[in-house]
Amino acid sequence: MPLNGVLLFPNALLPLHIFEPRFRQMLARALDDGRMMCVALVRPERQGWQTSDDFFEISTVGLIRACVSRNDGTSDLILQGIRRVRFSEFEQETPFPIARIKPLKTHTSLTVETDALAAKVLEFYARLKTSGRDLPEKIDRYLNEMSDPEMLADLVAATFISEPARRQKLLEELDLNQRLRLLIQYLREENG
Repeated sequence: MPLNGVLLFPNALLPLHIFEPRFRQMLARALDDGRMMCVALVRPERQGWQTSDDFFEISTVGLIRACVSRNDGTSDLILQGIRRVRFSEFEQETPFPIARIKPLKTHTSLTVETDALAAKVLEFYARLKTSGRDLPEKIDRYLNEMSDPEMLADLVAATFISEPARRQKLLEELDLNQRLRLLIQYLREENG
């Protein structure tokens, strides 16, 4: 599902309102076939998408966790990110793209540096909380107790990085330490 300004991170939840006829067809197919779909970011220099060249080739495959159909034919759904993928080839491009995907794996060996970078991300998160960003208590406790630095990076990026090109760069970065460094840089630049 190519969208302007929107992308999905692994482990994050994304609410979507489906109203375009082509996306209604796509949703019906996904619900009948494993409840999986990807959200791809439309390239910023494009107004919309016509072909697969109009959106980034790295995305996240997600599982439709909940879907409510409305009387007017629209639907509201919650998509949960599962893992990073690369589109390898397209079986169809209209009315909606159907792609073969290749799973992408994060390259890392957890080191003292990884722990230090994750701690710095948590430090920025603590600052964001005290600057008036309200998050439900459950999420706050969950992030503070998280021991997986990759999941921490993805959830903080999904929650606090607003600029789509930066979000895409974080999604594409497969080296965990570099992803954490980028996240710290973006948190510093976007949130002061």
